[in-house]
Amino acid sequence: MSAPLRLVVLGLSLSSSWGNGHATTYRALLKAFAGRGHDVLFLERDVPWYADHRDLPNPDFCRFALYADLAGLEAHHAAIAEADAVIVGSYVPEGVAVGDRVLAWARGTRAFYDIDTPVTLGALDAGDCAYLAPRQIGAYDLYLSFTGGPTLRRLERRYGAPAARALYCAVDVQAYAPRARPVLYDLSYLGTYSPDRQPTLERLLIEPARRAPDLHFAVAGPQYPAEIDWPGNVARIEHLPPQAHPDFFAGSRYTLNVTRADMIAAGFSPSVRLFEAGACGTPLISDSWAGLDTILAPGRDILCPTNSDEVLAILRDLPEAERVRLGAAARQAVLARHAAEIRAAELEACLREGATRRRSRRVAGPGEWGAPGPGSEAGDVVGVLATGGPILAEVSECGSEQ
Repeated sequence: MSAPLRLVVLGLSLSSSWGNGHATTYRALLKAFAGRGHDVLFLERDVPWYADHRDLPNPDFCRFALYADLAGLEAHHAAIAEADAVIVGSYVPEGVAVGDRVLAWARGTRAFYDIDTPVTLGALDAGDCAYLAPRQIGAYDLYLSFTGGPTLRRLERRYGAPAARALYCAVDVQAYAPRARPVLYDLSYLGTYSPDRQPTLERLLIEPARRAPDLHFAVAGPQYPAEIDWPGNVARIEHLPPQAHPDFFAGSRYTLNVTRADMIAAGFSPSVRLFEAGACGTPLISDSWAGLDTILAPGRDILCPTNSDEVLAILRDLPEAERVRLGAAARQAVLARHAAEIRAAELEACLREGATRRRSRRVAGPGEWGAPGPGSEAGDVVGVLATGGPILAEVSECGSEQ
Protein backbone atom coordinates (compact mmCIF):
# COMPACT_ATOMS: atom_id res chain seq x y z
CA MET A 1 0.00 0.00 0.00
CA SER A 2 1.29 3.47 -0.91
CA ALA A 3 2.11 5.86 1.90
CA PRO A 4 -0.42 8.59 2.74
CA LEU A 5 0.19 11.96 1.12
CA ARG A 6 0.52 15.34 2.79
CA LEU A 7 -1.38 17.76 0.57
CA VAL A 8 -1.61 21.55 0.79
CA VAL A 9 -4.26 23.31 -1.29
CA LEU A 10 -4.39 27.05 -1.87
CA GLY A 11 -7.83 27.65 -3.34
CA LEU A 12 -10.36 30.41 -3.87
CA SER A 13 -12.62 29.27 -1.04
CA LEU A 14 -13.49 26.26 1.04
CA SER A 15 -15.34 28.14 3.78
CA SER A 16 -17.93 30.01 1.68
CA SER A 17 -20.08 28.71 -1.16
CA TRP A 18 -21.71 32.10 -1.72
CA GLY A 19 -21.53 33.03 -5.41
CA ASN A 20 -18.99 30.37 -6.36
CA GLY A 21 -18.79 26.66 -7.05
CA HIS A 22 -15.16 26.30 -6.04
CA ALA A 23 -16.15 25.68 -2.43
CA THR A 24 -18.50 22.78 -3.17
CA THR A 25 -15.97 21.31 -5.60
CA TYR A 26 -13.16 21.42 -3.05
CA ARG A 27 -15.38 20.14 -0.25
CA ALA A 28 -16.47 17.01 -2.10
CA LEU A 29 -13.01 16.29 -3.50
CA LEU A 30 -10.97 16.89 -0.37
CA LYS A 31 -13.39 15.13 1.95
CA ALA A 32 -13.08 12.02 -0.22
CA PHE A 33 -9.31 12.51 -0.56
CA ALA A 34 -8.91 12.70 3.21
CA GLY A 35 -11.13 9.62 3.45
CA ARG A 36 -8.41 7.74 1.58
CA GLY A 37 -6.09 8.36 4.53
CA HIS A 38 -4.32 11.49 3.31
CA ASP A 39 -3.58 14.66 5.31
CA VAL A 40 -4.97 17.89 3.83
CA LEU A 41 -4.34 21.54 4.69
CA PHE A 42 -6.47 24.14 2.88
CA LEU A 43 -5.21 27.73 2.80
CA GLU A 44 -7.74 30.45 1.93
CA ARG A 45 -7.24 34.17 1.46
CA ASP A 46 -9.35 36.04 4.02
CA VAL A 47 -11.49 38.43 1.95
CA PRO A 48 -14.54 40.37 3.18
CA TRP A 49 -17.03 38.86 0.71
CA TYR A 50 -16.45 35.30 1.85
CA ALA A 51 -15.87 36.31 5.47
CA ASP A 52 -19.43 37.64 5.56
CA HIS A 53 -20.90 34.45 4.03
CA ARG A 54 -19.05 31.50 5.54
CA ASP A 55 -21.13 28.32 5.70
CA LEU A 56 -18.26 25.93 6.53
CA PRO A 57 -15.85 27.80 8.82
CA ASN A 58 -14.54 24.64 10.50
CA PRO A 59 -14.34 21.67 8.09
CA ASP A 60 -13.97 18.34 9.86
CA PHE A 61 -12.19 16.52 7.02
CA CYS A 62 -9.08 18.70 6.73
CA ARG A 63 -7.06 21.37 8.46
CA PHE A 64 -8.07 24.88 7.44
CA ALA A 65 -6.35 28.24 7.77
CA LEU A 66 -6.94 31.77 6.56
CA TYR A 67 -4.16 34.15 5.54
CA ALA A 68 -4.63 37.91 5.33
CA ASP A 69 -2.17 38.74 2.55
CA LEU A 70 0.94 37.51 0.77
CA ALA A 71 3.05 38.18 3.84
CA GLY A 72 0.68 35.97 5.78
CA LEU A 73 1.65 33.00 3.65
CA GLU A 74 5.05 33.01 5.34
CA ALA A 75 3.43 31.34 8.36
CA HIS A 76 2.75 28.35 6.10
CA HIS A 77 6.14 28.26 4.37
CA ALA A 78 7.22 25.08 6.17
CA ALA A 79 3.94 23.26 5.49
CA ILE A 80 4.20 24.09 1.78
CA ALA A 81 7.86 23.11 1.63
CA GLU A 82 7.37 19.79 3.41
CA ALA A 83 4.17 18.67 1.67
CA ASP A 84 4.23 15.75 -0.72
CA ALA A 85 2.06 17.82 -3.06
CA VAL A 86 0.83 21.41 -3.27
CA ILE A 87 -2.09 22.58 -5.40
CA VAL A 88 -2.76 26.19 -6.37
CA GLY A 89 -6.27 26.79 -7.67
CA SER A 90 -7.68 29.18 -10.25
CA TYR A 91 -9.04 32.56 -9.17
CA VAL A 92 -6.91 32.65 -6.03
CA PRO A 93 -6.41 36.34 -5.15
CA GLU A 94 -2.97 37.46 -6.30
CA GLY A 95 -2.62 33.97 -7.71
CA VAL A 96 0.49 34.72 -9.78
CA ALA A 97 2.35 35.86 -6.69
CA VAL A 98 0.98 32.93 -4.68
CA GLY A 99 2.08 30.57 -7.44
CA ASP A 100 5.58 32.05 -7.49
CA ARG A 101 5.93 31.38 -3.80
CA VAL A 102 4.66 27.82 -4.10
CA LEU A 103 6.98 27.11 -7.01
CA ALA A 104 9.91 28.50 -5.03
CA TRP A 105 9.07 26.82 -1.71
CA ALA A 106 7.52 23.45 -2.49
CA ARG A 107 9.76 20.42 -2.71
CA GLY A 108 6.94 18.01 -3.55
CA THR A 109 4.69 17.85 -6.59
CA ARG A 110 3.47 21.29 -7.66
CA ALA A 111 0.08 21.35 -9.40
CA PHE A 112 -2.28 23.98 -10.73
CA TYR A 113 -6.00 23.10 -10.51
CA ASP A 114 -8.01 25.07 -13.03
CA ILE A 115 -11.73 25.04 -12.30
CA ASP A 116 -12.14 27.71 -15.00
CA THR A 117 -9.94 26.45 -17.84
CA PRO A 118 -11.58 28.07 -20.92
CA VAL A 119 -11.78 31.42 -19.11
CA THR A 120 -8.15 31.04 -18.02
CA LEU A 121 -6.97 30.33 -21.56
CA GLY A 122 -8.92 33.29 -22.91
CA ALA A 123 -7.35 35.54 -20.28
CA LEU A 124 -3.87 34.17 -21.02
CA ASP A 125 -4.34 34.85 -24.72
CA ALA A 126 -5.43 38.40 -23.88
CA GLY A 127 -2.50 38.87 -21.52
CA ASP A 128 -4.66 39.70 -18.51
CA CYS A 129 -4.93 36.56 -16.38
CA ALA A 130 -4.66 37.71 -12.76
CA TYR A 131 -4.06 34.30 -11.20
CA LEU A 132 -1.74 32.44 -13.60
CA ALA A 133 1.22 33.61 -15.70
CA PRO A 134 2.21 31.78 -18.91
CA ARG A 135 5.76 31.38 -17.57
CA GLN A 136 4.42 29.38 -14.61
CA ILE A 137 2.60 26.69 -16.59
CA GLY A 138 5.74 24.78 -17.54
CA ALA A 139 7.07 25.02 -14.00
CA TYR A 140 4.07 23.27 -12.47
CA ASP A 141 4.54 19.51 -12.58
CA LEU A 142 0.85 18.97 -13.27
CA TYR A 143 -2.01 20.98 -14.76
CA LEU A 144 -5.33 19.64 -13.48
CA SER A 145 -8.19 20.92 -15.61
CA PHE A 146 -11.94 21.19 -15.15
CA THR A 147 -12.09 20.90 -18.95
CA GLY A 148 -11.06 17.72 -20.71
CA GLY A 149 -10.93 16.79 -24.39
CA PRO A 150 -8.78 18.74 -26.88
CA THR A 151 -8.06 21.48 -24.34
CA LEU A 152 -5.62 19.18 -22.55
CA ARG A 153 -3.45 18.87 -25.66
CA ARG A 154 -3.60 22.64 -26.14
CA LEU A 155 -2.28 23.14 -22.62
CA GLU A 156 0.63 20.84 -23.29
CA ARG A 157 1.53 21.85 -26.85
CA ARG A 158 0.88 25.59 -26.76
CA TYR A 159 1.52 26.46 -23.13
CA GLY A 160 4.14 23.86 -22.22
CA ALA A 161 2.31 22.05 -19.42
CA PRO A 162 4.36 18.91 -18.68
CA ALA A 163 1.16 16.96 -18.02
CA ALA A 164 -2.40 18.24 -18.41
CA ARG A 165 -5.03 15.95 -16.90
CA ALA A 166 -8.79 16.27 -16.66
CA LEU A 167 -10.07 16.50 -13.10
CA TYR A 168 -13.77 17.18 -13.44
CA CYS A 169 -16.00 18.34 -10.63
CA ALA A 170 -17.58 15.62 -8.54
CA VAL A 171 -20.35 15.11 -6.01
CA ASP A 172 -20.51 13.94 -2.42
CA VAL A 173 -22.99 11.11 -2.88
CA GLN A 174 -23.66 10.90 0.86
CA ALA A 175 -24.87 14.50 0.88
CA TYR A 176 -26.64 14.35 -2.49
CA ALA A 177 -29.12 11.49 -2.65
CA PRO A 178 -32.81 11.06 -3.51
CA ARG A 179 -35.17 12.47 -0.90
CA ALA A 180 -38.92 12.25 -0.44
CA ARG A 181 -40.07 15.85 -0.71
CA PRO A 182 -43.24 17.53 -2.01
CA VAL A 183 -42.83 18.66 -5.62
CA LEU A 184 -42.74 22.46 -5.67
CA TYR A 185 -41.43 23.17 -9.16
CA ASP A 186 -41.95 21.70 -12.60
CA LEU A 187 -38.57 23.08 -13.68
CA SER A 188 -35.84 24.67 -11.58
CA TYR A 189 -32.43 26.22 -12.16
CA LEU A 190 -29.58 26.70 -9.68
CA GLY A 191 -26.77 29.05 -10.68
CA THR A 192 -25.25 32.48 -10.23
CA TYR A 193 -26.22 35.07 -12.85
CA SER A 194 -23.97 35.25 -15.90
CA PRO A 195 -24.72 37.42 -18.95
CA ASP A 196 -23.68 34.72 -21.42
CA ARG A 197 -25.96 32.14 -19.79
CA GLN A 198 -28.97 34.41 -19.55
CA PRO A 199 -30.18 33.95 -23.17
CA THR A 200 -30.30 30.17 -22.65
CA LEU A 201 -32.06 30.59 -19.32
CA GLU A 202 -34.54 32.87 -21.09
CA ARG A 203 -35.16 30.35 -23.86
CA LEU A 204 -35.34 27.17 -21.78
CA LEU A 205 -37.00 28.41 -18.57
CA ILE A 206 -38.27 31.99 -18.53
CA GLU A 207 -40.12 31.88 -21.86
CA PRO A 208 -41.70 28.46 -21.07
CA ALA A 209 -42.81 29.96 -17.76
CA ARG A 210 -44.47 32.89 -19.55
CA ARG A 211 -46.28 30.51 -21.87
CA ALA A 212 -47.36 28.08 -19.14
CA PRO A 213 -48.75 30.07 -16.20
CA ASP A 214 -50.20 26.89 -14.74
CA LEU A 215 -46.70 25.42 -14.21
CA HIS A 216 -44.24 26.34 -11.48
CA PHE A 217 -40.59 27.33 -11.95
CA ALA A 218 -37.69 28.46 -9.74
CA VAL A 219 -34.35 30.19 -10.24
CA ALA A 220 -31.94 30.10 -7.29
CA GLY A 221 -28.72 32.07 -7.22
CA PRO A 222 -27.30 35.54 -6.57
CA GLN A 223 -26.39 38.57 -8.69
CA TYR A 224 -29.38 38.61 -11.06
CA PRO A 225 -30.07 42.19 -12.25
CA ALA A 226 -33.14 43.89 -10.82
CA GLU A 227 -34.43 44.70 -14.31
CA ILE A 228 -35.08 41.07 -15.28
CA ASP A 229 -38.80 40.64 -15.88
CA TRP A 230 -39.58 37.43 -14.00
CA PRO A 231 -42.95 35.82 -14.75
CA GLY A 232 -45.17 35.50 -11.72
CA ASN A 233 -44.82 31.71 -11.67
CA VAL A 234 -41.01 31.84 -11.31
CA ALA A 235 -39.88 31.73 -7.68
CA ARG A 236 -36.64 33.63 -7.03
CA ILE A 237 -34.27 32.39 -4.33
CA GLU A 238 -31.26 34.65 -3.76
CA HIS A 239 -28.95 32.02 -2.27
CA LEU A 240 -29.11 28.36 -1.41
CA PRO A 241 -26.33 26.97 0.79
CA PRO A 242 -25.04 23.56 -0.31
CA GLN A 243 -26.92 21.73 2.43
CA ALA A 244 -30.17 23.01 0.89
CA HIS A 245 -29.38 21.85 -2.65
CA PRO A 246 -30.66 18.25 -2.27
CA ASP A 247 -34.06 19.41 -1.05
CA PHE A 248 -34.21 21.94 -3.88
CA PHE A 249 -33.53 19.22 -6.46
CA ALA A 250 -35.89 16.78 -4.74
CA GLY A 251 -38.64 19.39 -4.98
CA SER A 252 -38.18 19.74 -8.73
CA ARG A 253 -39.77 17.52 -11.38
CA TYR A 254 -36.89 18.56 -13.67
CA THR A 255 -33.88 20.81 -13.20
CA LEU A 256 -32.02 22.81 -15.83
CA ASN A 257 -28.30 23.01 -16.54
CA VAL A 258 -27.01 26.05 -18.45
CA THR A 259 -23.41 26.19 -19.64
CA ARG A 260 -21.33 29.32 -20.16
CA ALA A 261 -20.28 30.27 -23.68
CA ASP A 262 -16.56 29.63 -23.10
CA MET A 263 -17.36 26.18 -21.75
CA ILE A 264 -19.61 25.35 -24.70
CA ALA A 265 -16.85 26.43 -27.10
CA ALA A 266 -14.27 24.27 -25.34
CA GLY A 267 -16.60 21.33 -24.74
CA PHE A 268 -15.90 18.61 -22.17
CA SER A 269 -16.73 21.00 -19.30
CA PRO A 270 -19.40 19.49 -17.06
CA SER A 271 -20.92 21.64 -14.35
CA VAL A 272 -21.01 20.36 -10.79
CA ARG A 273 -24.79 20.95 -10.93
CA LEU A 274 -25.10 18.06 -13.40
CA PHE A 275 -23.54 15.74 -10.86
CA GLU A 276 -25.38 17.09 -7.85
CA ALA A 277 -28.83 16.93 -9.45
CA GLY A 278 -28.06 13.59 -11.07
CA ALA A 279 -26.97 12.09 -7.75
CA CYS A 280 -30.30 13.25 -6.29
CA GLY A 281 -32.13 11.39 -9.05
CA THR A 282 -33.65 14.58 -10.44
CA PRO A 283 -34.22 14.42 -14.22
CA LEU A 284 -31.91 16.77 -16.08
CA ILE A 285 -32.55 19.20 -18.93
CA SER A 286 -29.48 20.84 -20.44
CA ASP A 287 -28.02 22.77 -23.33
CA SER A 288 -25.73 20.66 -25.51
CA TRP A 289 -21.98 20.79 -26.09
CA ALA A 290 -19.15 18.60 -27.39
CA GLY A 291 -18.26 15.88 -24.92
CA LEU A 292 -21.57 15.86 -23.05
CA ASP A 293 -22.12 12.31 -24.28
CA THR A 294 -18.94 11.24 -22.45
CA ILE A 295 -20.47 12.52 -19.20
CA LEU A 296 -24.20 11.76 -19.51
CA ALA A 297 -25.84 10.24 -22.58
CA PRO A 298 -28.44 12.54 -24.21
CA GLY A 299 -31.77 10.77 -24.48
CA ARG A 300 -30.76 8.13 -21.94
CA ASP A 301 -29.43 10.09 -18.95
CA ILE A 302 -30.31 13.68 -19.87
CA LEU A 303 -32.56 15.66 -22.22
CA CYS A 304 -31.29 18.46 -24.47
CA PRO A 305 -34.15 20.53 -25.88
CA THR A 306 -33.24 23.44 -28.13
CA ASN A 307 -36.24 25.74 -27.69
CA SER A 308 -39.22 26.63 -25.51
CA ASP A 309 -41.61 24.38 -27.42
CA GLU A 310 -39.47 21.33 -26.73
CA VAL A 311 -39.16 22.21 -23.04
CA LEU A 312 -42.93 22.56 -22.70
CA ALA A 313 -43.43 19.25 -24.51
CA ILE A 314 -41.18 17.58 -21.93
CA LEU A 315 -42.95 19.20 -19.00
CA ARG A 316 -46.45 18.49 -20.27
CA ASP A 317 -46.25 15.34 -22.37
CA LEU A 318 -43.36 13.12 -21.23
CA PRO A 319 -44.85 10.10 -19.43
CA GLU A 320 -44.21 9.96 -15.71
CA ALA A 321 -42.57 6.54 -16.03
CA GLU A 322 -40.06 7.97 -18.50
CA ARG A 323 -39.37 10.93 -16.21
CA VAL A 324 -38.63 8.57 -13.31
CA ARG A 325 -36.45 6.37 -15.54
CA LEU A 326 -34.48 9.41 -16.70
CA GLY A 327 -33.71 10.48 -13.14
CA ALA A 328 -32.64 6.96 -12.17
CA ALA A 329 -30.37 6.70 -15.21
CA ALA A 330 -28.68 10.03 -14.39
CA ARG A 331 -28.08 8.90 -10.82
CA GLN A 332 -26.61 5.58 -11.95
CA ALA A 333 -24.24 7.34 -14.37
CA VAL A 334 -23.11 9.88 -11.78
CA LEU A 335 -22.48 7.28 -9.08
CA ALA A 336 -20.56 5.09 -11.51
CA ARG A 337 -18.23 7.79 -12.86
CA HIS A 338 -18.50 11.09 -11.02
CA ALA A 339 -18.71 10.39 -7.29
CA ALA A 340 -16.20 12.25 -5.14
CA GLU A 341 -14.53 8.98 -4.12
CA ILE A 342 -13.78 8.24 -7.78
CA ARG A 343 -12.43 11.72 -8.38
CA ALA A 344 -10.26 11.54 -5.24
CA ALA A 345 -8.70 8.33 -6.53
CA GLU A 346 -8.02 10.09 -9.84
CA LEU A 347 -6.40 12.99 -7.98
CA GLU A 348 -4.18 10.64 -6.00
CA ALA A 349 -3.07 8.87 -9.17
CA CYS A 350 -2.30 12.23 -10.83
CA LEU A 351 -0.27 13.46 -7.85
CA ARG A 352 1.75 10.25 -7.65
CA GLU A 353 2.34 10.43 -11.41
CA GLY A 354 3.44 14.04 -10.93
CA ALA A 355 5.93 13.02 -8.26
CA THR A 356 7.50 10.51 -10.62
CA ARG A 357 7.67 13.10 -13.39
CA ARG A 358 9.19 15.68 -11.05
CA ARG A 359 11.98 13.29 -10.16
CA SER A 360 12.59 12.67 -13.87
CA ARG A 361 12.69 16.39 -14.61
CA ARG A 362 15.25 16.94 -11.87
CA VAL A 363 17.47 14.24 -13.34
CA ALA A 364 16.97 15.41 -16.93
CA GLY A 365 17.76 19.05 -16.21
CA PRO A 366 16.51 22.15 -18.03
CA GLY A 367 15.35 21.62 -21.60
CA GLU A 368 14.91 17.85 -21.36
CA TRP A 369 11.88 15.68 -20.62
CA GLY A 370 9.69 18.74 -20.74
CA ALA A 371 11.70 20.45 -18.01
CA PRO A 372 11.29 24.23 -17.97
CA GLY A 373 14.26 26.26 -18.96
CA PRO A 374 16.17 28.82 -16.87
CA GLY A 375 13.99 31.44 -15.26
CA SER A 376 10.91 29.23 -14.93
CA GLU A 377 12.00 26.40 -12.64
CA ALA A 378 11.05 26.78 -9.00
CA GLY A 379 14.48 27.95 -7.85
CA ASP A 380 14.57 30.60 -10.58
CA VAL A 381 11.11 32.09 -10.00
CA VAL A 382 11.91 35.70 -9.16
CA GLY A 383 10.85 39.20 -9.97
CA VAL A 384 7.39 40.53 -10.50
CA LEU A 385 4.71 39.41 -8.07
CA ALA A 386 1.31 40.39 -9.37
CA THR A 387 -0.84 42.62 -7.20
CA GLY A 388 -4.33 41.67 -8.27
CA GLY A 389 -7.38 43.11 -6.54
CA PRO A 390 -10.12 41.25 -4.71
CA ILE A 391 -11.41 38.24 -6.59
CA LEU A 392 -15.06 39.18 -6.64
CA ALA A 393 -15.47 39.09 -10.41
CA GLU A 394 -17.61 36.37 -11.91
CA VAL A 395 -15.89 33.05 -12.34
CA SER A 396 -16.94 30.42 -14.78
CA GLU A 397 -19.17 27.34 -14.74
CA CYS A 398 -17.98 25.32 -11.74
CA GLY A 399 -16.55 28.57 -10.47
CA SER A 400 -19.55 30.73 -11.23
CA GLU A 401 -22.21 28.43 -9.90
CA GLN A 402 -23.33 29.43 -6.45
